[in-house]
Amino acid sequence: MKKNLMNLQLNEYTLPSIAQISEKMPGGFFIYHADGEENFIFFNKALIRICGCETEEEFRELTNNSFKGFVVPEELEEAEKQIWKCINEREDEMDYVQYHIKRKDGSVRKIMDYGHLVHTDTYGDVFYVFVDDMTERMTEENKEYGNVYPHLTLTKKEQYHQVAVSGAIMAFCINVTNGTIDDEIYENIDGRFIPILEPAGLQLPCPIIEMVDYYCRDRIIAVYHQPVRDFFNREKILAAYQNKEYEQFMECTVQKSGIRKRIRITFLLSKDSATGNIIAFCNVKDITDSYNKQLQIEETARAAELSEAIETINEALGSGSWSMEFDKNAQMVSCTWSDTFRRMVGAESGEDYPDAVDSWSDMLHPEDKEKTLKAYWDTVNDYSGQKTYNVTYRLKTKNRGYRWFKALGRLTRRADGSPSTYYGVLMDIDDEVRANEELIQTRKNLEDALNAAQHANRAKTTFLNNMSHDIRTPMNAIIGFTSLAAAHIDDKQKVQDYLAKIQTSSNHLLSLINDVLDMSRIESGKVKIEEQEVHLQDIFHDLRTIVQAEVNSKQLDFFMDTVDVENEDIICDKLRMNQVLLNILSNALKFTKPGGMVSLRVIQKTEAVRGYAKYEFRIKDSGIGMSQDFINHIFEPFERERTSTVSGIRGTGLGMSITKNIVDMMGGIIDVYSEVNKGTEFIVTLEFKTCGTKVNYEVIPELQGLRALVADDDADTCMSIAKMLSVIGMRSDWTTLGKEAVLRTKFAVEQKDEYSAYIIDWLMPDMNGIEVVRRIRNIIGESRPIIILTAYDWTAIEKEAREAGVTAFCSKPLFMSELRDALTKPYRVSETKTAVSVKADLLKGKNILLVEDNELNQEIAVEILTEAGFVVDTADDGDMAVSIMSRAKEGQYDLILMDIQMPKMDGYAATREIRALSVPEIANIPIIAMTADAFEEDKKKAFEAGMNGHIAKPIDIPKLMGTLEVILNNMEGTA
Repeated sequence: MKKNLMNLQLNEYTLPSIAQISEKMPGGFFIYHADGEENFIFFNKALIRICGCETEEEFRELTNNSFKGFVVPEELEEAEKQIWKCINEREDEMDYVQYHIKRKDGSVRKIMDYGHLVHTDTYGDVFYVFVDDMTERMTEENKEYGNVYPHLTLTKKEQYHQVAVSGAIMAFCINVTNGTIDDEIYENIDGRFIPILEPAGLQLPCPIIEMVDYYCRDRIIAVYHQPVRDFFNREKILAAYQNKEYEQFMECTVQKSGIRKRIRITFLLSKDSATGNIIAFCNVKDITDSYNKQLQIEETARAAELSEAIETINEALGSGSWSMEFDKNAQMVSCTWSDTFRRMVGAESGEDYPDAVDSWSDMLHPEDKEKTLKAYWDTVNDYSGQKTYNVTYRLKTKNRGYRWFKALGRLTRRADGSPSTYYGVLMDIDDEVRANEELIQTRKNLEDALNAAQHANRAKTTFLNNMSHDIRTPMNAIIGFTSLAAAHIDDKQKVQDYLAKIQTSSNHLLSLINDVLDMSRIESGKVKIEEQEVHLQDIFHDLRTIVQAEVNSKQLDFFMDTVDVENEDIICDKLRMNQVLLNILSNALKFTKPGGMVSLRVIQKTEAVRGYAKYEFRIKDSGIGMSQDFINHIFEPFERERTSTVSGIRGTGLGMSITKNIVDMMGGIIDVYSEVNKGTEFIVTLEFKTCGTKVNYEVIPELQGLRALVADDDADTCMSIAKMLSVIGMRSDWTTLGKEAVLRTKFAVEQKDEYSAYIIDWLMPDMNGIEVVRRIRNIIGESRPIIILTAYDWTAIEKEAREAGVTAFCSKPLFMSELRDALTKPYRVSETKTAVSVKADLLKGKNILLVEDNELNQEIAVEILTEAGFVVDTADDGDMAVSIMSRAKEGQYDLILMDIQMPKMDGYAATREIRALSVPEIANIPIIAMTADAFEEDKKKAFEAGMNGHIAKPIDIPKLMGTLEVILNNMEGTA
């Protein structure tokens, strides 16, 4: 006996439900103990009527209240043997047997028994049995049998022949000994038995396997193909006959014309007395109705048990249950949400959350809806019954927004595979999911941090290796040329050459150190954006001044221009803005070979919000370019595509990382596009507050309608200036060729529609700008202004240009305000720009107190100041400076140069002490910070402490002298 039995609830609570259902059944139904006594636990009224009894008492008396008394005595042993044989051979513990029963009036009835062995907690192992009275149906079929199969004249007992066709939808005879079907197969179609071998393409005698394979392909569903083949196995059938197991049967599901049915195939075995062959009489019966009835009983029992179990589980887990019923066409007929389910989604009643699938599906999160409904319908449409519903999704609750839930469901099915009842539970797992997400995110953050740390360590190692070389290179030059200068001290020309090279190497070493310090401050968060009012053209003119020397030395084509710039005054950090553009521009100059091209263009975009202006700064070069792989890492700290040893170009590799960080702090975007050996373009997009409202330039009446000619080899620059001229009120023509500008001038004079102003680029490909001016002057004389437009320093050509007829110079990029000034003010050549000169009479004899704790730095500063004509006293620390000034007489010192970092008292504290002295003239003496604390915040701290200026170390002598001159000049002015 099998032990793996289904465990069902059968007790005084479930019996009334079973009784209510079984009363509606047309056939008999009973439950009895699966033990030696086999006493009845329950039986329905239909069973009482089958036995010819009128009351329950009469039935109990007739059967002695036992299955043993229900079966006629001579068949009891064989019936029980067949029951247990079926149970042991089948996975579902079900039996299908036939036997006779005795009635109250003494007559005998033939019944079909469909039994199911189950286990219950209350009664132990029991049989659930459905019985069908076959007596009348078999009698009619026996008559038909004689007419349909007259050729079957075997000596096996007639009742076996009759049973073979009892309720059959198909009947045939197998010659088991030969393994063939020797006679026609008949199918019952609307009460007529029709031969079907020939339509199936089979001929007599037909091998059994051919017939079986045909029907497996044509009707039997795939899962039963192999079991059917095993059932018709010749050796197996012969073995059953030898064991006197004359009756064999199996069940399977078939499908014809889209309709599924449950069938029962039966063999009745006998021997042909004439030939001695073993013969199997076969019939196929449709048992779909009885099978479904039995499933209904089982489902009812399971439903009662499942309902009770689900409620217990739900209480323990805090989960809600749901169920859905389907008809035979797989259409949903009902949907039920439990009260617990409704409370979980924030609903208070059935009106608030109706029993409908839409109540649930409409609240699914849009991202989860498709996969959740697909899993649901996949389960419904899976006629194999293998799929279960197990899905996690977000559901919108009525009181707590979207929450994570887990739904589990199982679908019961009918004999034909159609869905019957869908049971499931819903569990709120939101807290668990979110905790898990936090854990995953924490783990990811830790992994990212570890990877970043490892990458940073590798990058810093590479950086230090590169920096070791980069720093040693200028240091070697400084040490080497210093030694050479000492060795050739009497050769003035060589010493000057060596000193110039030492100066160049020192400046490079200083730039390396500044980059490293800048990066360190950015990473520590010490860099702040200090915004102030800035004139945009000042930024560009400063950049032009800084890069001019390198542009000239490498003979580069250098262009700076503007496009649609209407807001020239903005609020920004000028220092950081300069640093961003200069870093990119310096790289462009550095990595562009002599004779190449570098351009800087600013474009004002139109999409900025009110009160702001948006700009694109485009720096483009024709240099060596970069690989795509390096572009992906260009803004990472300590990254360089090639070491200076390979590229021949020195640097820290920190410039772009510094630039990216500053752009990010300013709320901007930086993009880079490059191709090896073709050049690079950086695009920096920034948005700034504007100073006041947008400037609306008015038409200048004096210039209204006058013509102007623009000549520049860059078409964009020409169009930009032409647009500005039209705003002013002038008519403009433009050309990119110098010769064409001369021809246009000549033609305008001939047409008596002369140009009133000329704007000529200094450098054009076909003709020098000064030559263009000279030829135009030969045509128009001295009556019209001619402005030279250039991105270069014009001091070297100023005299020649003036002689050729130039009346003014304008720097590129040209802004509207500059153009208006040039056209409306009296034209005059700008003063020559010279380095800051020190007025000897102003500086000579001035007394300075130098506060410096480093002996070498003190010596250098004293030497520089003394050569400039100052009288210098020194103090080794801040406290000494305070002591000296507290004893000093009025007018003894004109100025103090104060170091910041000193061992006893720093420069800030010393300044505050001096400012607190009682003598006003001494307390208010000018104090200038001269320190290695060179950052913007250091300057701010110096001024907050009461200082008047700030000079960064190492000392830039012209800058030092310029600062001293300004401060001392101011003192003279206020005296």
